[in-house]
Amino acid sequence: MSNEVRHRLSDLRRAFHRRPEPGWREFQTTARVVEELERIGVDEIAVGREALATDERMAVPPDADLEPWRERAREAGVRADILERTADGHTGVIAVLEQGEGPCLGLRVDLDAISMRESTEADHRPAAEGFRSEHDGYMHACGHDAHLAMALGTLETVKQSDFAGTLKVFFQPAEEISGGGKAMAESGYLDDVDYLLALHIGLDHPTGEVVAGIEKPLAMAHLTATFEGASAHAGKAPNEGANAMQAAATAIQNAYAIPRHSDGMTRVNVGCIEGGTASNVIAEEVTIEAEVRGETTALMEYMRTELERVCYAAAEMHDCDVTPRVISESPRVDSHPALRDLVGNVAWELEDVDRVIQSEAFGVSEDVTYLMQRVQENGGLASYVLIGTDHPTSHHTPTFDVDEESLGIGVALLSETAVELSRRRP
Repeated sequence: MSNEVRHRLSDLRRAFHRRPEPGWREFQTTARVVEELERIGVDEIAVGREALATDERMAVPPDADLEPWRERAREAGVRADILERTADGHTGVIAVLEQGEGPCLGLRVDLDAISMRESTEADHRPAAEGFRSEHDGYMHACGHDAHLAMALGTLETVKQSDFAGTLKVFFQPAEEISGGGKAMAESGYLDDVDYLLALHIGLDHPTGEVVAGIEKPLAMAHLTATFEGASAHAGKAPNEGANAMQAAATAIQNAYAIPRHSDGMTRVNVGCIEGGTASNVIAEEVTIEAEVRGETTALMEYMRTELERVCYAAAEMHDCDVTPRVISESPRVDSHPALRDLVGNVAWELEDVDRVIQSEAFGVSEDVTYLMQRVQENGGLASYVLIGTDHPTSHHTPTFDVDEESLGIGVALLSETAVELSRRRP
Protein backbone atom coordinates (compact mmCIF):
# COMPACT_ATOMS: atom_id res chain seq x y z
CA MET A 1 0.00 0.00 0.00
CA SER A 2 1.40 3.40 -0.99
CA ASN A 3 1.82 6.20 1.52
CA GLU A 4 -0.65 8.25 -0.52
CA VAL A 5 -3.36 5.62 -0.05
CA ARG A 6 -2.55 5.16 3.64
CA HIS A 7 -2.82 8.90 4.34
CA ARG A 8 -6.13 9.15 2.51
CA LEU A 9 -7.87 6.43 4.54
CA SER A 10 -8.54 8.56 7.62
CA ASP A 11 -9.88 11.46 5.55
CA LEU A 12 -12.19 9.13 3.64
CA ARG A 13 -13.50 7.49 6.77
CA ARG A 14 -14.18 10.86 8.39
CA ALA A 15 -15.95 12.20 5.32
CA PHE A 16 -18.34 9.25 5.38
CA HIS A 17 -18.73 9.58 9.15
CA ARG A 18 -19.90 13.19 8.85
CA ARG A 19 -22.79 12.33 6.56
CA PRO A 20 -24.48 9.12 7.73
CA GLU A 21 -27.60 7.97 5.92
CA PRO A 22 -30.03 5.14 6.75
CA GLY A 23 -30.88 2.20 4.52
CA TRP A 24 -32.07 2.94 0.95
CA ARG A 25 -31.43 6.64 1.59
CA GLU A 26 -27.62 6.60 1.12
CA PHE A 27 -27.69 9.17 -1.69
CA GLN A 28 -24.70 11.26 -0.60
CA THR A 29 -22.75 8.16 0.38
CA THR A 30 -23.36 6.57 -3.03
CA ALA A 31 -22.31 9.79 -4.75
CA ARG A 32 -19.07 10.04 -2.78
CA VAL A 33 -18.24 6.42 -3.58
CA VAL A 34 -18.80 7.11 -7.29
CA GLU A 35 -16.54 10.18 -7.15
CA GLU A 36 -13.76 8.13 -5.54
CA LEU A 37 -14.15 5.34 -8.09
CA GLU A 38 -13.88 7.85 -10.91
CA ARG A 39 -10.74 9.29 -9.33
CA ILE A 40 -9.20 5.82 -8.93
CA GLY A 41 -10.16 4.86 -12.47
CA VAL A 42 -12.02 1.56 -12.59
CA ASP A 43 -13.35 -0.17 -15.69
CA GLU A 44 -17.05 -0.17 -14.81
CA ILE A 45 -19.28 1.59 -12.29
CA ALA A 46 -22.82 0.26 -11.87
CA VAL A 47 -25.07 2.56 -9.85
CA GLY A 48 -28.53 2.05 -8.40
CA ARG A 49 -30.82 0.00 -10.63
CA GLU A 50 -27.78 -1.21 -12.58
CA ALA A 51 -26.38 -2.76 -9.39
CA LEU A 52 -29.61 -4.15 -7.91
CA ALA A 53 -32.48 -6.46 -8.72
CA THR A 54 -35.25 -3.97 -7.97
CA ASP A 55 -37.93 -6.51 -7.09
CA GLU A 56 -35.63 -8.24 -4.57
CA ARG A 57 -35.14 -5.15 -2.40
CA MET A 58 -36.55 -5.52 1.10
CA ALA A 59 -37.56 -3.05 3.82
CA VAL A 60 -37.73 -0.14 1.35
CA PRO A 61 -39.27 2.89 3.11
CA PRO A 62 -42.15 4.84 1.56
CA ASP A 63 -41.51 7.77 -0.76
CA ALA A 64 -42.35 10.20 2.05
CA ASP A 65 -39.28 8.92 3.93
CA LEU A 66 -37.02 8.72 0.88
CA GLU A 67 -37.61 12.16 -0.62
CA PRO A 68 -36.26 14.34 2.25
CA TRP A 69 -32.93 12.49 2.08
CA ARG A 70 -32.82 12.83 -1.70
CA GLU A 71 -33.55 16.54 -1.39
CA ARG A 72 -30.83 16.90 1.24
CA ALA A 73 -28.41 15.24 -1.17
CA ARG A 74 -29.46 17.62 -3.94
CA GLU A 75 -28.87 20.61 -1.65
CA ALA A 76 -25.45 19.19 -0.75
CA GLY A 77 -24.46 19.29 -4.41
CA VAL A 78 -24.86 15.66 -5.46
CA ARG A 79 -24.77 15.41 -9.24
CA ALA A 80 -28.08 15.24 -11.07
CA ASP A 81 -27.10 12.08 -12.96
CA ILE A 82 -26.42 10.20 -9.71
CA LEU A 83 -29.67 11.43 -8.16
CA GLU A 84 -31.47 10.13 -11.24
CA ARG A 85 -29.77 6.73 -11.11
CA THR A 86 -30.54 6.36 -7.40
CA ALA A 87 -34.16 7.52 -7.62
CA ASP A 88 -36.79 5.69 -5.55
CA GLY A 89 -34.18 4.52 -3.08
CA HIS A 90 -31.98 2.64 -5.56
CA THR A 91 -28.75 3.35 -3.71
CA GLY A 92 -25.58 1.27 -3.93
CA VAL A 93 -22.66 0.82 -6.31
CA ILE A 94 -20.69 -2.01 -7.90
CA ALA A 95 -17.17 -1.27 -9.14
CA VAL A 96 -15.32 -3.53 -11.59
CA LEU A 97 -11.53 -3.44 -12.03
CA GLU A 98 -10.09 -5.65 -14.77
CA GLN A 99 -6.39 -6.50 -14.75
CA GLY A 100 -5.86 -9.31 -17.21
CA GLU A 101 -6.41 -13.04 -17.00
CA GLY A 102 -7.07 -14.54 -13.61
CA PRO A 103 -9.79 -15.28 -11.10
CA CYS A 104 -12.69 -12.98 -10.30
CA LEU A 105 -12.59 -11.72 -6.71
CA GLY A 106 -15.50 -9.96 -5.01
CA LEU A 107 -15.37 -7.69 -1.98
CA ARG A 108 -18.53 -6.56 -0.22
CA VAL A 109 -18.92 -3.60 2.16
CA ASP A 110 -21.98 -1.78 3.50
CA LEU A 111 -23.11 1.84 3.14
CA ASP A 112 -25.80 2.60 5.70
CA ALA A 113 -25.86 4.17 9.15
CA ILE A 114 -28.00 3.79 12.26
CA SER A 115 -30.85 5.86 13.67
CA MET A 116 -29.01 7.18 16.73
CA ARG A 117 -27.91 10.61 17.92
CA GLU A 118 -24.13 10.82 18.15
CA SER A 119 -22.54 11.96 21.39
CA THR A 120 -21.37 15.55 21.79
CA GLU A 121 -19.15 14.76 24.78
CA ALA A 122 -15.69 16.32 24.69
CA ASP A 123 -13.95 12.96 25.05
CA HIS A 124 -15.77 11.54 22.00
CA ARG A 125 -13.14 11.90 19.28
CA PRO A 126 -15.46 12.65 16.33
CA ALA A 127 -16.94 15.52 18.35
CA ALA A 128 -13.56 16.73 19.62
CA GLU A 129 -11.87 16.60 16.19
CA GLY A 130 -14.73 17.98 14.12
CA PHE A 131 -16.10 15.00 12.19
CA ARG A 132 -19.19 14.22 14.25
CA SER A 133 -22.38 13.41 12.33
CA GLU A 134 -23.92 16.41 10.55
CA HIS A 135 -27.22 14.52 10.17
CA ASP A 136 -28.68 14.79 13.65
CA GLY A 137 -30.29 11.60 14.84
CA TYR A 138 -28.13 9.36 12.65
CA MET A 139 -24.57 8.14 12.99
CA HIS A 140 -22.10 5.53 11.82
CA ALA A 141 -22.22 3.55 15.05
CA CYS A 142 -21.23 0.21 13.52
CA GLY A 143 -18.12 1.02 11.50
CA HIS A 144 -19.55 1.11 7.98
CA ASP A 145 -17.66 4.35 7.38
CA ALA A 146 -14.45 2.45 8.06
CA HIS A 147 -15.56 -0.40 5.79
CA LEU A 148 -16.07 2.06 2.92
CA ALA A 149 -12.64 3.62 3.40
CA MET A 150 -10.98 0.20 3.46
CA ALA A 151 -12.79 -0.95 0.32
CA LEU A 152 -11.74 2.14 -1.64
CA GLY A 153 -8.20 1.85 -0.31
CA THR A 154 -8.13 -1.81 -1.34
CA LEU A 155 -9.30 -0.98 -4.87
CA GLU A 156 -6.59 1.62 -5.29
CA THR A 157 -3.92 -0.65 -3.82
CA VAL A 158 -4.92 -3.64 -5.96
CA LYS A 159 -4.86 -1.44 -9.08
CA GLN A 160 -1.24 -0.52 -8.26
CA SER A 161 -0.26 -4.15 -7.54
CA ASP A 162 0.57 -7.17 -9.71
CA PHE A 163 -2.89 -8.63 -9.13
CA ALA A 164 -4.01 -10.51 -12.25
CA GLY A 165 -7.73 -10.98 -12.68
CA THR A 166 -10.94 -9.08 -11.99
CA LEU A 167 -11.89 -7.34 -8.76
CA LYS A 168 -15.53 -6.45 -8.13
CA VAL A 169 -16.40 -4.33 -5.10
CA PHE A 170 -20.02 -4.42 -3.93
CA PHE A 171 -21.00 -1.28 -2.02
CA GLN A 172 -24.25 -2.61 -0.58
CA PRO A 173 -27.08 -0.47 0.79
CA ALA A 174 -29.47 -1.21 3.65
CA GLU A 175 -27.46 -3.78 5.63
CA GLU A 176 -28.74 -2.58 9.01
CA ILE A 177 -32.31 -3.39 7.95
CA SER A 178 -31.26 -6.55 6.05
CA GLY A 179 -32.76 -5.05 2.93
CA GLY A 180 -30.02 -4.85 0.31
CA GLY A 181 -28.14 -8.14 0.34
CA LYS A 182 -30.57 -10.18 -1.71
CA ALA A 183 -31.10 -7.41 -4.27
CA MET A 184 -27.34 -7.11 -4.86
CA ALA A 185 -26.88 -10.89 -4.88
CA GLU A 186 -29.48 -11.12 -7.67
CA SER A 187 -27.91 -8.31 -9.74
CA GLY A 188 -25.98 -10.72 -11.99
CA TYR A 189 -22.60 -9.30 -11.03
CA LEU A 190 -21.87 -12.22 -8.67
CA ASP A 191 -22.43 -14.93 -11.24
CA ASP A 192 -18.75 -15.17 -12.28
CA VAL A 193 -17.17 -14.44 -8.88
CA ASP A 194 -14.73 -17.18 -7.82
CA TYR A 195 -13.96 -15.77 -4.37
CA LEU A 196 -15.93 -13.38 -2.19
CA LEU A 197 -14.60 -11.55 0.84
CA ALA A 198 -16.78 -9.58 3.24
CA LEU A 199 -15.57 -7.73 6.30
CA HIS A 200 -16.52 -6.14 9.56
CA ILE A 201 -14.44 -4.02 11.87
CA GLY A 202 -14.19 -4.45 15.64
CA LEU A 203 -16.87 -6.57 17.28
CA ASP A 204 -14.77 -6.71 20.45
CA HIS A 205 -11.57 -7.65 18.61
CA PRO A 206 -8.73 -5.17 19.26
CA THR A 207 -6.46 -3.50 16.74
CA GLY A 208 -3.96 -6.02 15.41
CA GLU A 209 -6.29 -9.01 15.66
CA VAL A 210 -7.93 -10.73 12.69
CA VAL A 211 -10.61 -13.40 12.48
CA ALA A 212 -10.04 -15.11 9.13
CA GLY A 213 -13.61 -16.37 8.72
CA ILE A 214 -16.73 -16.35 10.83
CA GLU A 215 -19.20 -19.19 11.19
CA LYS A 216 -22.71 -19.51 12.57
CA PRO A 217 -24.23 -16.17 11.61
CA LEU A 218 -27.83 -16.34 12.73
CA ALA A 219 -30.52 -16.62 10.10
CA MET A 220 -33.00 -13.80 10.71
CA ALA A 221 -36.38 -12.40 9.71
CA HIS A 222 -37.95 -9.03 10.52
CA LEU A 223 -41.75 -9.13 10.60
CA THR A 224 -44.70 -6.89 11.23
CA ALA A 225 -48.19 -8.01 12.16
CA THR A 226 -51.16 -5.64 11.85
CA PHE A 227 -54.21 -6.55 13.93
CA GLU A 228 -57.55 -5.10 12.79
CA GLY A 229 -60.62 -5.08 14.98
CA ALA A 230 -63.56 -2.73 15.54
CA SER A 231 -63.64 0.44 17.62
CA ALA A 232 -66.21 1.11 20.33
CA HIS A 233 -66.67 3.35 23.36
CA ALA A 234 -64.56 1.80 26.10
CA GLY A 235 -66.92 2.98 28.84
CA LYS A 236 -70.36 2.85 27.24
CA ALA A 237 -70.19 -0.34 25.15
CA PRO A 238 -66.83 -2.12 25.14
CA ASN A 239 -68.61 -5.34 24.18
CA GLU A 240 -69.40 -3.86 20.80
CA GLY A 241 -65.74 -3.58 19.84
CA ALA A 242 -63.12 -6.08 18.73
CA ASN A 243 -60.00 -5.13 20.63
CA ALA A 244 -56.93 -5.07 18.39
CA MET A 245 -54.78 -3.96 21.33
CA GLN A 246 -55.78 -7.02 23.32
CA ALA A 247 -55.10 -9.28 20.35
CA ALA A 248 -51.63 -7.75 19.90
CA ALA A 249 -50.90 -8.06 23.62
CA THR A 250 -51.90 -11.73 23.56
CA ALA A 251 -49.66 -12.34 20.56
CA ILE A 252 -46.71 -10.63 22.25
CA GLN A 253 -47.11 -12.64 25.42
CA ASN A 254 -47.43 -15.92 23.56
CA ALA A 255 -44.53 -15.18 21.21
CA TYR A 256 -42.15 -15.61 24.11
CA ALA A 257 -43.77 -18.96 24.89
CA ILE A 258 -42.80 -20.47 21.52
CA PRO A 259 -40.89 -23.65 22.46
CA ARG A 260 -37.12 -23.58 22.01
CA HIS A 261 -35.96 -26.12 19.42
CA SER A 262 -33.80 -29.16 20.19
CA ASP A 263 -31.81 -28.71 16.95
CA GLY A 264 -30.20 -25.44 18.04
CA MET A 265 -30.48 -21.90 19.31
CA THR A 266 -33.53 -19.78 18.48
CA ARG A 267 -34.57 -16.22 19.32
CA VAL A 268 -37.74 -14.12 19.19
CA ASN A 269 -38.36 -10.51 20.16
CA VAL A 270 -41.17 -8.01 19.78
CA GLY A 271 -39.55 -4.60 19.89
CA CYS A 272 -42.26 -2.14 18.89
CA ILE A 273 -46.03 -1.76 19.15
CA GLU A 274 -48.03 1.08 17.63
CA GLY A 275 -51.74 1.75 17.39
CA GLY A 276 -54.89 2.88 19.08
CA THR A 277 -56.26 6.40 19.33
CA ALA A 278 -57.32 7.18 22.91
CA SER A 279 -57.74 5.62 26.33
CA ASN A 280 -61.53 5.56 26.01
CA VAL A 281 -61.63 3.93 22.57
CA ILE A 282 -61.33 0.21 21.90
CA ALA A 283 -58.33 0.04 19.57
CA GLU A 284 -59.27 -0.72 15.98
CA GLU A 285 -55.79 -1.22 14.53
CA VAL A 286 -52.46 -2.11 16.14
CA THR A 287 -49.15 -3.11 14.52
CA ILE A 288 -46.28 -4.93 16.18
CA GLU A 289 -42.71 -5.20 14.90
CA ALA A 290 -40.81 -8.38 15.68
CA GLU A 291 -37.83 -10.45 14.71
CA VAL A 292 -36.91 -14.11 14.84
CA ARG A 293 -33.49 -15.71 14.56
CA GLY A 294 -32.16 -19.22 14.34
CA GLU A 295 -28.84 -21.01 14.41
CA THR A 296 -29.77 -22.39 10.98
CA THR A 297 -32.04 -21.14 8.24
CA ALA A 298 -34.46 -23.98 9.03
CA LEU A 299 -34.61 -22.96 12.70
CA MET A 300 -35.32 -19.35 11.73
CA GLU A 301 -38.13 -20.56 9.47
CA TYR A 302 -39.51 -22.64 12.34
CA MET A 303 -39.61 -19.54 14.56
CA ARG A 304 -41.16 -17.42 11.82
CA THR A 305 -43.89 -19.99 11.21
CA GLU A 306 -44.60 -20.31 14.93
CA LEU A 307 -44.76 -16.54 15.41
CA GLU A 308 -47.23 -16.22 12.55
CA ARG A 309 -49.30 -19.05 14.06
CA VAL A 310 -49.33 -17.23 17.42
CA CYS A 311 -50.55 -14.04 15.72
CA TYR A 312 -53.37 -15.80 13.90
CA ALA A 313 -54.47 -17.54 17.10
CA ALA A 314 -54.42 -14.28 19.09
CA ALA A 315 -56.45 -12.50 16.42
CA GLU A 316 -59.05 -15.26 16.37
CA MET A 317 -59.31 -15.23 20.16
CA HIS A 318 -60.26 -11.55 20.15
CA ASP A 319 -62.42 -11.59 17.01
CA CYS A 320 -59.85 -9.63 14.96
CA ASP A 321 -58.06 -10.08 11.67
CA VAL A 322 -54.28 -10.05 11.36
CA THR A 323 -51.88 -9.56 8.46
CA PRO A 324 -48.31 -10.71 9.14
CA ARG A 325 -45.63 -9.49 6.71
CA VAL A 326 -41.98 -10.45 6.36
CA ILE A 327 -40.14 -7.15 5.91
CA SER A 328 -36.65 -8.58 5.42
CA GLU A 329 -34.70 -11.74 6.13
CA SER A 330 -31.33 -13.40 5.65
CA PRO A 331 -30.08 -17.02 5.67
CA ARG A 332 -27.18 -18.61 7.52
CA VAL A 333 -24.07 -19.17 5.42
CA ASP A 334 -20.64 -20.02 6.89
CA SER A 335 -17.20 -19.00 5.65
CA HIS A 336 -15.56 -21.66 3.51
CA PRO A 337 -12.62 -23.29 5.37
CA ALA A 338 -10.24 -23.17 2.38
CA LEU A 339 -10.63 -19.43 1.80
CA ARG A 340 -10.71 -18.75 5.53
CA ASP A 341 -7.38 -20.55 5.96
CA LEU A 342 -5.78 -18.64 3.08
CA VAL A 343 -6.88 -15.32 4.63
CA GLY A 344 -5.43 -16.45 7.96
CA ASN A 345 -2.08 -17.30 6.37
CA VAL A 346 -1.91 -13.90 4.68
CA ALA A 347 -2.79 -12.17 7.95
CA TRP A 348 0.07 -13.85 9.80
CA GLU A 349 2.54 -12.31 7.33
CA LEU A 350 1.40 -8.73 8.01
CA GLU A 351 3.65 -6.65 10.23
CA ASP A 352 0.82 -4.98 12.17
CA VAL A 353 -1.13 -8.18 12.88
CA ASP A 354 -0.23 -9.82 16.18
CA ARG A 355 -3.00 -12.39 16.53
CA VAL A 356 -5.01 -14.44 14.04
CA ILE A 357 -8.11 -16.40 14.97
CA GLN A 358 -8.96 -18.84 12.21
CA SER A 359 -12.68 -19.10 12.94
CA GLU A 360 -15.25 -17.76 15.39
CA ALA A 361 -19.00 -18.04 15.87
CA PHE A 362 -20.62 -14.78 14.76
CA GLY A 363 -23.73 -14.90 16.93
CA VAL A 364 -25.59 -12.09 15.12
CA SER A 365 -27.10 -11.71 11.64
CA GLU A 366 -25.87 -10.20 8.36
CA ASP A 367 -27.50 -10.11 4.94
CA VAL A 368 -24.15 -10.51 3.18
CA THR A 369 -25.04 -14.19 3.51
CA TYR A 370 -27.18 -13.79 0.36
CA LEU A 371 -24.04 -12.84 -1.59
CA MET A 372 -22.00 -15.61 0.04
CA GLN A 373 -24.72 -18.13 -0.75
CA ARG A 374 -24.88 -17.09 -4.41
CA VAL A 375 -21.09 -17.43 -4.84
CA GLN A 376 -20.95 -20.80 -3.10
CA GLU A 377 -23.92 -22.14 -5.08
CA ASN A 378 -21.98 -21.29 -8.24
CA GLY A 379 -18.94 -23.25 -7.04
CA GLY A 380 -16.96 -20.33 -5.60
CA LEU A 381 -15.65 -19.70 -2.10
CA ALA A 382 -16.64 -16.99 0.39
CA SER A 383 -15.32 -15.82 3.74
CA TYR A 384 -16.47 -13.13 6.18
CA VAL A 385 -13.44 -11.53 7.84
CA LEU A 386 -13.28 -9.58 11.11
CA ILE A 387 -10.61 -6.87 11.31
CA GLY A 388 -9.96 -5.86 14.88
CA THR A 389 -10.08 -2.26 16.06
CA ASP A 390 -9.94 -0.64 19.46
CA HIS A 391 -13.36 0.89 20.04
CA PRO A 392 -14.03 2.76 23.30
CA THR A 393 -17.66 1.62 23.57
CA SER A 394 -19.77 -1.07 21.97
CA HIS A 395 -21.20 -0.98 18.48
CA HIS A 396 -24.60 0.76 18.22
CA THR A 397 -23.85 3.23 21.01
CA PRO A 398 -23.65 7.07 20.76
CA THR A 399 -19.93 7.06 21.61
CA PHE A 400 -18.80 4.34 19.18
CA ASP A 401 -15.55 5.10 17.37
CA VAL A 402 -12.73 3.15 15.74
CA ASP A 403 -8.95 3.15 15.87
CA GLU A 404 -7.97 4.47 12.46
CA GLU A 405 -4.72 2.48 12.56
CA SER A 406 -6.88 -0.53 11.77
CA LEU A 407 -7.85 0.94 8.39
CA GLY A 408 -4.39 0.31 6.99
CA ILE A 409 -4.38 -3.22 8.41
CA GLY A 410 -7.66 -3.93 6.64
CA VAL A 411 -6.42 -2.62 3.30
CA ALA A 412 -3.17 -4.58 3.60
CA LEU A 413 -5.01 -7.80 4.45
CA LEU A 414 -7.58 -7.49 1.68
CA SER A 415 -5.17 -6.39 -1.03
CA GLU A 416 -2.53 -9.01 -0.15
CA THR A 417 -5.23 -11.68 -0.11
CA ALA A 418 -6.35 -10.53 -3.57
CA VAL A 419 -2.81 -10.81 -4.92
CA GLU A 420 -2.34 -14.24 -3.35
CA LEU A 421 -5.62 -15.50 -4.82
CA SER A 422 -4.57 -14.29 -8.26
CA ARG A 423 -1.46 -16.48 -7.97
CA ARG A 424 -3.02 -19.76 -6.89
CA ARG A 425 -6.25 -21.47 -5.95
CA PRO A 426 -6.62 -22.22 -2.21
